[in-house]
Amino acid sequence: MESSSPSVPFPLLQAPVESTYRACTIPYRFPSDNSRKATPVEIQWIDLFLNSVPSFKQRAENDPTVPDAPAKAEKFAERYTAMLEEMKKNPKSHGGPPDCILLCRLRELVLRELGFRDIFKKVKDEENAKAMSLFEGVVQRNDEIKDDGKRVENLIRGILAGNIFDLGSAQLAEVFAKDGMSFLASCQNLVSRPWVIDDLDAFKSKWTKKSWEKAVIFVDNSGADVILGILPFARELLRRGTKVILAANDMPSINDVTYPELVEIINKLKDADGKISGVDASNLIVANSGNDLPVIDLSSVAPEFAFMANDADLVVLEGMGRAIETNLYAQMKCDSIKIGMVKHPEVAQFLGGRLYDCVFKFNEA
Repeated sequence: MESSSPSVPFPLLQAPVESTYRACTIPYRFPSDNSRKATPVEIQWIDLFLNSVPSFKQRAENDPTVPDAPAKAEKFAERYTAMLEEMKKNPKSHGGPPDCILLCRLRELVLRELGFRDIFKKVKDEENAKAMSLFEGVVQRNDEIKDDGKRVENLIRGILAGNIFDLGSAQLAEVFAKDGMSFLASCQNLVSRPWVIDDLDAFKSKWTKKSWEKAVIFVDNSGADVILGILPFARELLRRGTKVILAANDMPSINDVTYPELVEIINKLKDADGKISGVDASNLIVANSGNDLPVIDLSSVAPEFAFMANDADLVVLEGMGRAIETNLYAQMKCDSIKIGMVKHPEVAQFLGGRLYDCVFKFNEA
């Protein structure tokens, strides 16, 4: 479903998009700031991206698809570090002033220029296989919860627990390298409620009274995140008669699941009758959002996807990149959920919450 057509705004954003929508949540600078001098917030975020260079370099060194990978990984680290350092001195360099979209885009550009297309491929495949083997058990546990409100809360907790599998966070990449991730342990160890943004009770109350016609879910990471977090929730929506569109990235970025990968995952989870653990999945569609970053600018999506999503009455943005660092305050024409875990101290500080705090923002149209 790759498209050569020019991108279009996501049709469910409140219009006029030009004046009401701003993708990045955290302002790195204000109009009154000196345009030639990096602001303290810009420096803080540039440092965050600098801190992640070693873990990206290590992944790149071990990419079997790239000849001379170690030498090219070294070049990536040098080039990207030089760009970031230059932005500290001159925030207008490299297409600045910086925001989280530009900092992610520059990192991807340098990797791709050096031939690195998918440095997290191996770990994504391993985590997908591991999560697939646990899928049945997770949905079975959800199905055993008879109370609608309690079941949906359990599904939401599953999304948040799955979302911790994020190798774009330097701290989590380190934890992951040491111990791997246990989905069930993460479910049980979520920070206590109320979360830093916590509209779960309002959503539970709506869930018991209403069902939606069509939901669009912007997915995030591979592995436990999409397979044990998002898919059980999508399956529950399908069971309630909602059509579901899962929107995934066009191209690889960090350990985010891509459109072709998600198509393959869904096909493996379906049985011969097209059911996912007993639930008819004929109303489940995987779409290519046209995005190629771990954050998303909704003013620019693939036109085919926009057409498919046009009449949805629920939009779910999931993950720190798509739902918190971008789009937390994006206003939709329909009901919307922004859900994710806070995995950068800088985001926790901005929101006034704790590291590994949870965001569940529900807005009714």
